[in-house]
Amino acid sequence: MKAPLAVLLVETGRSNPLSAKHDYYEVLGVARDASEQEIKKAYRRLAIQWHPDKNPDNKDDASDKFKEAAEAYSVLSDSQKRAQYDRFGHAGVGGGGFSGFDPGSFSEFGDILGDVFGFGDLFGASPRGRKARAHRGSDLRYDLTIAFDEAIFGTKSRIKVPRTDICTTCGGNGAKPGSHPTACKACAGRGSVRFQQGFLTISRSCPTCSGAGQVLTHPCKHCNGEGRVRTEKTMDLNIPAGVETGSRLRIVGSGEAGLQGGPTGDLYVVLHVEPHPFIERDEDNLICQMPISFPQAALGTKIEVPTLDGKEMLTVPEGTQSGTRFTIRGKGVPHLNGHGRGDLIVIVAIKTPTHLTKEQRRLIEELGMITELDAKPDKKFTEKVKELFS
Repeated sequence: MKAPLAVLLVETGRSNPLSAKHDYYEVLGVARDASEQEIKKAYRRLAIQWHPDKNPDNKDDASDKFKEAAEAYSVLSDSQKRAQYDRFGHAGVGGGGFSGFDPGSFSEFGDILGDVFGFGDLFGASPRGRKARAHRGSDLRYDLTIAFDEAIFGTKSRIKVPRTDICTTCGGNGAKPGSHPTACKACAGRGSVRFQQGFLTISRSCPTCSGAGQVLTHPCKHCNGEGRVRTEKTMDLNIPAGVETGSRLRIVGSGEAGLQGGPTGDLYVVLHVEPHPFIERDEDNLICQMPISFPQAALGTKIEVPTLDGKEMLTVPEGTQSGTRFTIRGKGVPHLNGHGRGDLIVIVAIKTPTHLTKEQRRLIEELGMITELDAKPDKKFTEKVKELFS
C-alpha cells in the first residue's frame, strides 16, 4: 500500500489539545461525584462561554476549549463511559493506541440551549438540527513507539487504525439502496418544533426526527441508518530522519468520516522514541560515556567508540582527565527538514580498578610513592582553603 502523505509537525514545545488530555472533571469544573444535572449545567455554561461565535477575536482558542468541554460532557454524561473513565482514565474511553472526538457531541450545545432557553438557532445551530448539517469527521490520535536508531535515521512503519468510514452500501445517507430519506411530518422538515409558554415562543429540536428534519423509512441494513461503519485502515508511514519523542505526523484525510457529506478528519501519529542503552540525545547531538583505565588516561591511547554508523577510533592524549569531552563531527542526529548532522560527544570516565591482586597493589603503591609530591596541592590552593575557613 502506498504510504499516505504525512506532514511533520514540530510542535513539541507548544500546547496542543491532541498531545495532552486534561482531566474531564477539571475541564467542566465539577466534583468527581457531581450529579448528571450538575454536569449538564456546567457544560451548558462553558458552551455559551467558549462558543466560537461568541469569541470572534479569539476563535481558535475558544474553539479548542469548546470542543474540550464537549468531549468531557460526552463522556461524563454517559453513565457507562463515565464508569470506565473513573476506573481507567482516558485509556478507558479512548481505545488501544488511538482516540477520537465525536463531532456529534459538539452539537449537543444547540440541543441544551434549545431545551432550556429556546435558543437553538442563536449560536450557529442549524435550523434543521444537527444531523441536517454537514460535520467534519473527528481527528484521530495514534501513539507509535519506534526504536532510537529509527528516530535518528528515519524508518517505515505499518499501522492499523480503527476508524469510521462512509458506508459503501448507502453512500453515507443512511437509507436503504433505492430509497431516500423523507421529510419529517411532525416538524414539516424543519427539524424543530415551536410551542407557546406564557408570552414566550420556545423552539426545540423535533423529538420525532431528532432535529434532522428527515426520517428514514427504510434504513440501510449495513450501517443501521448511521451512514458510517466501523473499519480498520492499514497504512504505511514514512517517518523522516531526526524525529524525537513528541513529534507528530499529520496524515490528512485519514481520520473519521464526516457526517452528512462533511469532510474526513485527519490522523495525528504521535511518536515515542525508545531510549538507547548508552547513548543520550541532546537536540541534534548525541552523547555517550566511554570508560578508560588510569594508565590509558595517563599515557594516552586510542579507543574504539561505537556510533550509530559503526565503530570510530578516538585518540585520547596523555594526561587526559576524567570528564574530558571529545567531539566526533557529523555523527549525531540529522537536522530535521534540513541538511547535515549534529555531532557525537564522547565523555571519558577513568575507571578505578577493584579487587586488586597483590602484584597490582604493590605496583600501585610504588606509583603512589613516586607521585606523592605531585599529588600535594599547590601553595595557592592551600592559601585559598585557609581563607575560606578562617
